[in-house]
Amino acid sequence: MSDHATTQMKYGAKAKTLKSYMTGLTLSLIFTFSAFAVIGKHLLSVPASYITITALAVAQLFAQVICFLRMNVSREGNWNTMPFIFTFIVVGVLVGGSLWIMYNLDVNMM
Repeated sequence: MSDHATTQMKYGAKAKTLKSYMTGLTLSLIFTFSAFAVIGKHLLSVPASYITITALAVAQLFAQVICFLRMNVSREGNWNTMPFIFTFIVVGVLVGGSLWIMYNLDVNMM
């Protein structure tokens, strides 16, 4: 086996393909332009716009992670996926905790 194939099997990443990159680019552009359209044309109410923008951002994150970083949930890919999930948990706790603290400060200061 070649050294490149050994490295891919060792770290569990999918093979690099033009199709994967083009799919990722297309999905990223669709999600980005959809977000611009929702906000620029005022298609939804303000709360619905926030929810839509958040959903589009999460969808774009997953599209980029799968297509560009080639993350997968195969047995070999768990070496890449588990630290990524842990990072999401840590960032979620930090962001959620910060918002909770700011909300409580706002309520108690007013």
